[in-house]
Amino acid sequence: MPRSAHALIVAVLLGYALLASVDILSTDVSLTARVTGVLVLLLILGLQLLHSAVGGSRAPLARKCLTLAAQALLTYLPLLMFQTYWGTMTGYLAGSLLLLLPPLVAWPLYGIAGLSMLVLAVLDGRPLIDGIHLAQTSLLAGLVVYGLTRLTELITQLHAGRGELARQAVAGERLRFARDLHDLLGYSLSAITLKSELIHRLIPTHPAHALKEVDEVLAIAGQSLADVRKVASGFRDLSLRQEIGTTRSMLGAAGIDVRAEVDLGALSPHVDTALATTLREAVTNLLRHSNASRCGIQAVQQGGSVRLVVENDGVDPAYHDPSPHGGNGLGNLHARISEVGGRLESHLGKDGVFRLAAEVPAKKPPETNAEVREVAFPPKGSAA
Repeated sequence: MPRSAHALIVAVLLGYALLASVDILSTDVSLTARVTGVLVLLLILGLQLLHSAVGGSRAPLARKCLTLAAQALLTYLPLLMFQTYWGTMTGYLAGSLLLLLPPLVAWPLYGIAGLSMLVLAVLDGRPLIDGIHLAQTSLLAGLVVYGLTRLTELITQLHAGRGELARQAVAGERLRFARDLHDLLGYSLSAITLKSELIHRLIPTHPAHALKEVDEVLAIAGQSLADVRKVASGFRDLSLRQEIGTTRSMLGAAGIDVRAEVDLGALSPHVDTALATTLREAVTNLLRHSNASRCGIQAVQQGGSVRLVVENDGVDPAYHDPSPHGGNGLGNLHARISEVGGRLESHLGKDGVFRLAAEVPAKKPPETNAEVREVAFPPKGSAA
């Protein structure tokens, strides 16, 4: 589109120049004068192409004044020889005035350029109606030059803006993909690691229980593969209820006492996925950065909002992750919760209890068949 617009404005300018050339060559002046007129016309055409170029209006003021002055001289001096046959070139000048000067100055000068053709026709002894026609033609040519140049600039800017939007969309999709992989793989690999350590301890004494844990590791690995495929295809929905169940199993394998309270109704898929991802990241951080012995999970829906709270008692207030790739999980969670219109808060108490709370609108009325249950897992160090 920008190339087509540029080609259009060049074609129009060449068309006006061709008409002026025909008028000049049809006069009865000497051959030298006619050749000189055509050469001057080519100079004016070059200046007009410069003025009509994209970004020409952003040129320094001194350069614009210099080129406009040169165009004005080349426009009006040949009038002494060619009279009204040279009037087409006034349209170029009128368009350049509108393109390069501020509106408060450009429009009066534009009008003066048109009236000058009326005065020229009268001085040339032509009827008034011919002068009006010549002035109108010059003004109309100026508007055509001005309008097509501005249209070309707008098309170019629109094309550049569309390209920038496309680049931003690609960058946003890359960020989403990286964020989803971070949330998925961090959680899944932590779960597989814990389950594998538990299997290693159970094999000598409880082989049957170890086999059961192996089945769970295989299930987690299979689900992780399915989740990665869904991320690659741009579609992935998670369930908060299912994630709470998986979390109880994984933290139980780590010997962490878990108490979960769930009172949920119907949630929209976006809200359900955002809260499930929040729980995943909270549990992943718990396993990576703490030595917790207790964890509390509360997922309660009241009125039009859902609140998820995750607490654990194993955070060292002086802890600092020295790894240069420690992750940006909480930043990702803030972005996810904001996308669904919610808010996220985190707080580390003086007693070492870390609390993560997310509250989002449910977007659906709560159902009456809500579920409330509390589950306790064996204390840390138990084989079960």
